Amino acid sequence: MKRLLLAACLLPILAGCGFHLRNALLLPPDLGPVQVVGRDPHSQLVKDLTQAMIRAGAQVAPDGQPLGGTDTTAAGVAPPQVARLEIVSERWGSLPLSVDSQGRAQEFTLRYAVIFRLRRADGTDLVPQQVQELSRDYIATPAVATGTEGEREILAAELRRAMAGSILRRIDAVSRMAQEHPEQMPAPPPSPDASAPPQDGAAPTP
Repeated sequence: MKRLLLAACLLPILAGCGFHLRNALLLPPDLGPVQVVGRDPHSQLVKDLTQAMIRAGAQVAPDGQPLGGTDTTAAGVAPPQVARLEIVSERWGSLPLSVDSQGRAQEFTLRYAVIFRLRRADGTDLVPQQVQELSRDYIATPAVATGTEGEREILAAELRRAMAGSILRRIDAVSRMAQEHPEQMPAPPPSPDASAPPQDGAAPTP
């Protein structure tokens, strides 16, 4: 009985330590460092994802590192190109599930949807743009608004951590599929060759 109580007490502590993959995050060996970026520079999800990737063993580019290109540094060396895990958008929503005898909503579903994609340094997609959505139910007591807001903030933080884990699991699954079954992955589009003449009936690329 004491062991069960001890395990129950430890579970919240372990859950708060952050997301951990069962094994190291598998990424293509030629992917290089990854930079997590979002439209909101203060996005907590970007911070959670960055930390989760570091814990999972991924090579993460430091914040502010150049994304590569033809420009050179002051020493005459081209900056290293990095892949980008892009958080395209984040959306929150709250839907009432039940009402009390006075018609006031007292149970809600908090929904969190994120659109993301993982691009290689050359701009091609490793994980195409897609949406991940999570939800949690919570009870809001109309008479205790302060406590309700605090519970909602805790729930939102939990959803962000869970979203970071969900995104990393998706990246891991796609990377494993690409390495274990490359024949099932779509071939990348051919690089345009400006020196080659267009085929009959085809317009040249502008």
